[in-house]
Amino acid sequence: MAKASKTKRTAAKRFKITGSGKIVRQRVGGQHYMLKKSKRRKRDLKRTTEVHPSYERALKALLPGQL
Repeated sequence: MAKASKTKRTAAKRFKITGSGKIVRQRVGGQHYMLKKSKRRKRDLKRTTEVHPSYERALKALLPGQL
């Protein structure tokens, strides 16, 4: 009997799989040096964005229990 794949916990903390199967992530650059960023830019950095399709297959291999 084959051993089940384990979820990579570092990837599970950074990425989420939506109900439709898309992988989303937080935008980069929203943690520090916030004074020089505009309100609009800071607000936009809070939103999530989809992962580029070229990374999807690799990420789904890291998150086997999430599918």
